[in-house]
Amino acid sequence: MELITQIITSIPGVITGWVLPILFVMTLVVFFHELGHFMVARWCNVTIDAFSIGFGKEIFGFTDKRNTRWKFCWIPLGGYVKFADDANAASAADKEAFEKLTPEQKAGAFHNKPLWQKSLVVAAGPIASFLLGWVIFTGIHYAKGQQGPSTLINFVVKDSPAEKAGILKGDKITHINGTQTTFFNDIFRIISFSGEENLKLTILREKEVLTIPITPELKMVDNGMGREISMGRIGVGPSSDKTTWIVEKYTLLGAADAAKNQTQFIITSTLGYISKLLTGRESIDKLNGPVGIGKIVNHFSGFGLVSTLYIAGLLSVSIGLFNLFPIPMLDGGHLLFYAVEAIRGKPASERVMEYSFRAGLALLLGMMLLATKNDIGWFN
Repeated sequence: MELITQIITSIPGVITGWVLPILFVMTLVVFFHELGHFMVARWCNVTIDAFSIGFGKEIFGFTDKRNTRWKFCWIPLGGYVKFADDANAASAADKEAFEKLTPEQKAGAFHNKPLWQKSLVVAAGPIASFLLGWVIFTGIHYAKGQQGPSTLINFVVKDSPAEKAGILKGDKITHINGTQTTFFNDIFRIISFSGEENLKLTILREKEVLTIPITPELKMVDNGMGREISMGRIGVGPSSDKTTWIVEKYTLLGAADAAKNQTQFIITSTLGYISKLLTGRESIDKLNGPVGIGKIVNHFSGFGLVSTLYIAGLLSVSIGLFNLFPIPMLDGGHLLFYAVEAIRGKPASERVMEYSFRAGLALLLGMMLLATKNDIGWFN
């Protein structure tokens, strides 16, 4: 009886601490991604049957004056815009559905549109995801500015790569591989995702500028949420004295530029990680599935609205990039087929499309299972 009471009393905390933040973040990210597809499709006069947040059975929704069904569904793992001649949510062509359309409806059929219009519609989703991330980061930088330890090194760990490279306490790291570092967190971010890649540090030592090559070592570290992952480390640390921290305020243009740099860093570091993963220079421990993403959102939401919006921006950029991968069923897969069609002068055969979509689905399911395995390991 006591256990049942504990479960019942914990439900409000689970809803406010887990369910609501995750639903808010995922709805925001998915809505704007699909809105990109939707807006450009409307501009191209494509007939749209449904705009869905989530998959599966509808929870609630409404039908607009152009007969598009806007709905929320039970499985909150994404969303879709379904066109009149689509066979499914992955936007595969349905010839039978097309033949049943009226001449007016056929004029608005997505798969009957010029190649350039179809490409714009498909690309609009990832572009909208990138824009959402950039807008969120711009707002955060403009409203909150940025503060933290400078790049002045306060200590060097004994026998670390930094000590072996000749880095000293009091050195200031101004650039890494040509990228400017203003805050110590810039150093942390770049080196953490560099793996064991050779780096060039630009060091200011008193009035002398030095270039020091260094190779980080991989360390298993706690990511702050109870999970150990491999991260690059060189063995230096900043001052903990907050009176020495840098406080930077941004104009709107400055905030937009800082947000652009942050968006670019997410994209380049993700692509770098994937490249190293494919060549065996990185481990899979950084991959997250739905449970892992939920835990990350839960962690960040505990720090307030700004942190929740930050993780929404991060996820939006990541989802935009992921959708551009040339995997059938994803936006990038459709764009790949359109590129092939532009070169060949005709679309791929139905058989090729069918087997490609099956392979794409198998690959996506395999990736999800692998990421979910990581998520389960989080709780071991």
